[in-house]
Amino acid sequence: MKDYTLQILYSGSDGNAALLRASDTAILIDAGRNAKTLTAALRAAALDPASLSAIFLTHEHRDHTAALDVFLKHYPLPVHTVSACGARLRACGSGALLENLVEHAPLFEVSIGNITLTSFPTSHDSAGSVGYRITIVSGEKTHTVGYATDLGTVTPAVESGLLGCEAVVIESNHDTDMLREGPYPYPLKQRIASRFGHLSNADCAALCVKLAAHGTSRFLLAHLSETNNLPDLALSEVGAALAGFPVTLNAADPTAITEL
Repeated sequence: MKDYTLQILYSGSDGNAALLRASDTAILIDAGRNAKTLTAALRAAALDPASLSAIFLTHEHRDHTAALDVFLKHYPLPVHTVSACGARLRACGSGALLENLVEHAPLFEVSIGNITLTSFPTSHDSAGSVGYRITIVSGEKTHTVGYATDLGTVTPAVESGLLGCEAVVIESNHDTDMLREGPYPYPLKQRIASRFGHLSNADCAALCVKLAAHGTSRFLLAHLSETNNLPDLALSEVGAALAGFPVTLNAADPTAITEL
């Protein structure tokens, strides 16, 4: 039996959600798309949504939160977020969301069962975007997993949050050439490529090399743009950079479950 599982339920510009399970504890990271899709994905992962312990948000953008209003009406549970994001959600959320929000300082730590999530700030154009360093204690073993899916640049805080993790879910959002030559209007291209936008395949590859040099052995590329990237491109560029390291590398499917 595995000590833990982390499954990306779906990932990309249309919506993001991940399910982490360890022992009897199950938590959700982000809740994009809609409640029907999220519920179906959880059931496809063989989890009753009512058995979730909590939801942790990376930030307030709709591709990470759109399912919350309706989902929480059926399955009320704590939704942990930084206070700046909480303020944005309170301004437009329903009663169910407002009743379940648990707001924190930008740097916070929460333990549920044998899982501990510690936040670290990421560079993204939201009210307060974070990634998570996740610690899972299973008997005498301790596992660490990193999760960072919206970051325009790799800051020292991001490196510190991810270094030493045995497994990492990391953004590989766009291919630079595809973004430059693609259909998006120029201001949107500028936003995506900026240090407050999303991480390119090349920048993801450079970070993955640093992490692999410090012991990370499993990588799952996430938040790939359906317009400005291809899984084969992301895997090729990051895989080439990681050549020689004893690692496994995969890319999250935008619509189907992908396990780390």
